[in-house]
Amino acid sequence: MLYADHAATSPVRREVLEAMAPYLGGVFGNPSSHHTVGEAAARALEDARSRVAAVLGMRAGDVAFTSGGTEANNLAVKGIVLASGRRHLITTPIEHESILESAAYLQRFHDVKVTLLPVTATGRVEPDAVAGAVRPDTALVSLGQANNEIGTVQDVAGIAVRLGAGGRAIPLHIDAVQSAGWLPLTGLGADAISIAGHKLGAPKGIGALAVRGKVPLEPLLHGGGQERGRRSGTENVAAAVGLAVAVELTEAERAASADLVRERTATFIAEVLRLVPQSSLTGDPDHRLPATASFTFGGISGEAVLLELERRGVVSSSGSACAAGSDEPSHVLVACGIDPVVAQTSVRFTFGRAPLEQPEALAALVADSAASVSGR
Repeated sequence: MLYADHAATSPVRREVLEAMAPYLGGVFGNPSSHHTVGEAAARALEDARSRVAAVLGMRAGDVAFTSGGTEANNLAVKGIVLASGRRHLITTPIEHESILESAAYLQRFHDVKVTLLPVTATGRVEPDAVAGAVRPDTALVSLGQANNEIGTVQDVAGIAVRLGAGGRAIPLHIDAVQSAGWLPLTGLGADAISIAGHKLGAPKGIGALAVRGKVPLEPLLHGGGQERGRRSGTENVAAAVGLAVAVELTEAERAASADLVRERTATFIAEVLRLVPQSSLTGDPDHRLPATASFTFGGISGEAVLLELERRGVVSSSGSACAAGSDEPSHVLVACGIDPVVAQTSVRFTFGRAPLEQPEALAALVADSAASVSGR
């Protein structure tokens, strides 16, 4: 079987499992307990925090461990806006549901005004448009560094520069759940960064939000005041250790693996476009994640193609796993100006850090599956 749905989740790495094992057994203490058993767990937790912070270009005290990317995005969007006292949020219509639904919540219950900036046909937002949308009451700009469905990469550094122009210094939150491990996360000028472990080879159920100390943050979970008061609840020490190992490994491998994966994925994209009539690449052809290839197959059911591919041993998806089962067309593709009917023909391939071995053969298999479904 060829697994081509790494944007949904990735397998846990052996090195991560080995690093976690001691904290699932012998070192089992509660890191908030003031005795030797708890203190051993606390040391491991703080070591993991420092290691994650280093990869994100933040201080250890900036990092709060969460249950994953969705919680990290909720905490960033709701927490920063509510703590600011201002009531305007800027984002785009192609963001992950965890950002869009957080924005909708703030709009419904806290009278926050939300500006959804339009994107280009390839899913890019113009930095000048972001700066132009800033108002005196703007509390936050929240954007994905790379889109989870089409792989388009935003000019985060350019946006950050414009947000800081004129001394305005509007906080910028970056959803790096899909981009971590593929793109640099330091030097972007972001004030807050979200990541999720299960996209990087750590288990599901662990993530992190890093927020620079100068940015106030209202907690969503109240209780014992763990994570420096930003996220109450007894921490999952083993998973935090696993996340630290995963982010270090992927960062160490990033540059070398990204180049080779990008080359093989480009070959696959070119072959699919050549072999499948009416196929179109979605997302930006130049500014895109190395391992993402998303297409629409005009007139051919995307779900039918996926079923045919799985019958032939290839597992992929039609888009975000968080929207799986929905009859609605992808909100990302529709926001990019793609006809809703065409949007429902989409198929997304997302590869791992091992480069695709036979991109031409996979493209031929996709073409055969599409032809079988269409009856050609």
